Amino acid sequence: MTRRFLWLQKGEKLEFGRVATRTGRLGEEARPGLHKVFRRVRDDHSELYDSAPMPYAQYVDVGRAIHGRYDDLFDGGGSAGCVNLRLEHAKTPWDRLGIGDQVYVRGRKPGT
Repeated sequence: MTRRFLWLQKGEKLEFGRVATRTGRLGEEARPGLHKVFRRVRDDHSELYDSAPMPYAQYVDVGRAIHGRYDDLFDGGGSAGCVNLRLEHAKTPWDRLGIGDQVYVRGRKPGT
């Protein structure tokens, strides 16, 4: 989160990335730590935020997912705790990750 990047690696090998991310705004930060993908929904919509679209949603924590964003990635102060990706970057993690795969969220969003 500190540098606002996402990448995929297998062992020591970089498989995809580094691509820009947007993470949680003040008070709704993405939770750091080791998580596992436990739910995937190709065309999800937020139940909390006016049915906001969440394409390629991969849930790694309760109420928090890695997903694409149709709008400008940097419009506004941050997400509501999710890790947002540009839509064109969200498809690759969707294609390469599955249920049970590990995701490590580290760092801290600058300014929080």
